[in-house]
Amino acid sequence: MTTEDLGGLATEASDPRYAELDLMSVAELAQTMNEADATVPVAVQRALGQIVPAIEATAARMAQGGRLVYVGAGTPGRIGVLDASECPPTFSTPPELVFAIMAGGPGAIVNPVEGAEDDAEAGAAAIDAAGIGPLDTVIGIASSGRTPYVIAAVRRARELGALSIGLSCNVGTALSAAAEHGIEVEVGPEVLSGSTRLKSGTAQKLVLNMFSTISMVRNGKAYGNLMVDVKATNHKLRERAIRMVQTIADADRDTAVAALETAAYDVKLASIMIRRGEDLAAATARLGAADGRLRTALEEN
Repeated sequence: MTTEDLGGLATEASDPRYAELDLMSVAELAQTMNEADATVPVAVQRALGQIVPAIEATAARMAQGGRLVYVGAGTPGRIGVLDASECPPTFSTPPELVFAIMAGGPGAIVNPVEGAEDDAEAGAAAIDAAGIGPLDTVIGIASSGRTPYVIAAVRRARELGALSIGLSCNVGTALSAAAEHGIEVEVGPEVLSGSTRLKSGTAQKLVLNMFSTISMVRNGKAYGNLMVDVKATNHKLRERAIRMVQTIADADRDTAVAALETAAYDVKLASIMIRRGEDLAAATARLGAADGRLRTALEEN
């Protein structure tokens, strides 16, 4: 892409409304940024027509054992790492089910690796190294929609039969063209020109929240709006687990605690034990037969 092309990107543009940013007071800056940020959910809403079918396809592949893989450079890569790293504690998923590939390697999460985003060969190689296959979903994230590392990764994933998705914050991008599903959340110029960790980064986080959360909900990782697969690894989460079992099983606290202690604080198993009057072995078998879906396990005879 030429310098002229880059200058034409909305994410690189300078908004004249913010031309005197350095002269504003702290209160004015905070108000300005807050007003700009408020436009991001609206931009995401406009892109729902692109987002929904991509999530439906992702959830379907994950139901068959596929993985969800984020690929990015710089801020988009770090946002992918953030979303992926929250899946194991929230949904008790193995770390290899949802993970992120960062241009420049793990060290680039903290310390930028110069030129990593321009290395297209490394992007394709990272997909091969991850063993990407037909059941997997690969989401390439690039604010500009023209990052060589990300485009090459998405293109290679598509060649291997994976579901390929490109998430950008411009329109008509090369990333969208490389992917089976192009998602373009047009947030417009940043308050600080070119600083795509701002509105663009917020948009990417909102969209990835949807991908991971909706895919997990569709695959039995929630009961109602309760995160019943949470890992109860601290006091706060153990208390949450107790409240969930009390709600699901209509039980008092002592009954919920006793069942959870027997079930190693597995909310699903404890709820089944109380609701169905079964021991741990029977509850485990019932949940397995229901493919891990608590609602199905509780309702089936």
